[in-house]
Amino acid sequence: MAKIKQFEELEIWKIAVEIAVEVYLLCDSEPLKSDWGMKDQIRRAACSMSDNIAEGFEYNNNADFVRFLNYAKGSSGEFRNKLTILTRQAKLIVK
Repeated sequence: MAKIKQFEELEIWKIAVEIAVEVYLLCDSEPLKSDWGMKDQIRRAACSMSDNIAEGFEYNNNADFVRFLNYAKGSSGEFRNKLTILTRQAKLIVK
């Protein structure tokens, strides 16, 4: 198995970046477009996932990488929570 030399080769990092890109696109439409607080928070949580993966990888040791992967996991929990809130809020508006 080839050794990964840079974080851009990590499949999980690629997925996290795609999520962040989709969130930025989503933020251009309502209800996020005018909800500055939620828009800022969900963008930060989405970007934090790939940020932590990249930062941890760059320390070049497994212990730090694992620690930063845990931070990324925490950010994914925050992100999923915000998506849940937005989804439930959207269902209330439609009714």
